Amino acid sequence: MRVAIIGIGNVLAGDDAVGPHVVRVFEARYALSEGVQVIDAGTPGYDLTAFLVDLDAVVLVDAVKAKGAPGELRTFDKAALLEKKPILALSPHEPGVREALLNADFMGVTPPVVRLVGVIPGGTATGIGLSDAVRAAVPGAVEAIARELGAIGVSLRERTPPVEPDLWWERRPGP
Repeated sequence: MRVAIIGIGNVLAGDDAVGPHVVRVFEARYALSEGVQVIDAGTPGYDLTAFLVDLDAVVLVDAVKAKGAPGELRTFDKAALLEKKPILALSPHEPGVREALLNADFMGVTPPVVRLVGVIPGGTATGIGLSDAVRAAVPGAVEAIARELGAIGVSLRERTPPVEPDLWWERRPGP
């Protein structure tokens, strides 16, 4: 089975970095079986379609515009993602996820399983670092990915001890 866990977001825009942040923490916590890859896609827009080709399943991780408090988790399946009207933005980088899925459907390359693990952001202004509420949601988002993968039969092995996630954008430059 070919599976991708794709973090979407701009690491220079506050809570919009939650997608890349979560997938890097996930990768540091779990050893992945062959055929499962973690991708930090940045802000791909329509280019997200290219990441979906030849996959059996994809779990996207992104900041989502939804009712609720910053840091609350939302999980969407493909049907829920596609039922949104084009004028409603689901994430700060629309057009993007919905349009890429429609494009992939048109091309006949959409994975059979599509899930989005979303976190409601507090703010997406220019700046480095997640807000406290969104940072506190990271472990829950990591577990949501693990649940989604388990539901499709992907086995995970927890790293003991976990490795340090490569959050390169949060490192302070040395002297």
